[in-house]
This record gives sequence, structure tokens and C-alpha cells, in this order.
Amino acid sequence: MDRKTDPVGIFDSGIGGISALRAMMRLLPRETFIYYGDTQNAPYGTKEPQEVISCVRAVVNELLRRRIKALVIACNTATGAAAATLRRELDIPVIGMEPALKPASELRKDGKILVLATPLTLHTEKFDRLMEKYGEGAEKVPCSGLMELVEHEDMAGSEQYLRRLFAEYDMSQVDAIVLGCTHYVFLKDMIRDMIPPRVAITEGSDGTARQLKRVLQRNGLLNETGEGRVILETSGTEKDLRLMRKLLGESEK
Repeated sequence: MDRKTDPVGIFDSGIGGISALRAMMRLLPRETFIYYGDTQNAPYGTKEPQEVISCVRAVVNELLRRRIKALVIACNTATGAAAATLRRELDIPVIGMEPALKPASELRKDGKILVLATPLTLHTEKFDRLMEKYGEGAEKVPCSGLMELVEHEDMAGSEQYLRRLFAEYDMSQVDAIVLGCTHYVFLKDMIRDMIPPRVAITEGSDGTARQLKRVLQRNGLLNETGEGRVILETSGTEKDLRLMRKLLGESEK
């Protein structure tokens, strides 16, 4: 049975994965995407791993009912906690995300790399392995509460949070900042204005989109006909859906 026209399922603990979805839409304009934001259970980043896995399984079951051909975990925390489990349990490709430490390491000279992420992301075995490979000069920067500020569109609060955070570092000694949570991508312009121009900012959305394309091609699942579309769903409220549409660039319906 040809499954090329079946949808790709994407999920995050909330709105953050919309940043990854946008990258996938640019690279794969013929695909249908179903995005599920689990805003009712956000944030994942302060939960215990088993609690995250339980939330993830509930979301994945919703997406499987829609006959998805591949699953993208558009959340660094959920990838670290649940990707290996899902790959064992599912018979469809599972693509995860990880903090963009590798590209940051390639841009590093002799300064620091600040890895901004949720506490759980920074304490997973997956991230430990990433640090072993590419972590020279890297410093973990847990950002409890920042994801929630983005979820609530609190840009003033986000700015205050980030200014306090960066005040703790000598930015003349920093070469790169890794946005290790998809929510933080929506603060990229704000961060850019706070730091020296020479400091690089890396995030994983484009890399995840490229990996999805490779996996679909390898499995004979890439859709090369028709027009793509996006379906947005949430465990939360209509307000959450409106925010997703806004971030995706859709007009209000």
C-alpha cells in the first residue's frame, strides 16, 4: 500500500515545535503535517522522565489514529526522555531533536558555548553523549521557567529573564549560544540584540527537517505530488490553537 500521501505527525509539549514545523514546511512543501501541542501537560522539562514518557504515549496514540507515516518529536526534552522507547515500540520512523551542540562546536574558537535548555534535557543520557562528542568548552545553562514565558507570550518577562541570565557571563568569552528548546527559537531575535554580533546562535529546526527528508526518502515515503497542508491540534484550549496559528503565520479563522 502506498503511504506517501499519509501525514507526518509532529508533537511538542506546547507551541515550541511550531519553529521546527516551519522548517519542515519550507523543505517539504508537498507533505501533510499534523502538529499536536500538548499544552495541557506543559512543561515537560521539569517533569520526571517516566512522567514525560506517559504524556508522550498519550499524544502518539492520538497521532497514530490519524494514520501517520512518520513521527517527529519536535521537543528536545521529549526526545531525550522518550525517543529510544518509541523507536522500540513503533513500526514507523521516529525522528527526534537534539540541542545543536555539534554545529556550535564547529563555530567555536577558544571561548565558551552556552547551552540553554530545560533541566530535564540537560540531564538525559542522550545529552550526556552529545557533550562527550562535542562538548569541549560547553556549559549547561538550565532555564527553568523560560519555556513557560514563551507559552504565555510574555515577551517582557522573557527579556528580563534573559538579561539576568546573560549578566552572569562575560560575553567576550562566549563563542556560541545553543537554543536547546524549540520554544527558545521564538526568542532568537531578542537574544541576538542582547549579545555581541560575533557570538553565533544555533538551533536544531533545520537539521531536524533535513533528517526527516532523508528518512522519508530512505523509506520510500516522500510525497512528491500535490500540495501540502497543516493540521493543528492541541490537548489545551482554543486560545492555544490561536497562538499556534499566529506563530505559524496563518490568518485567524
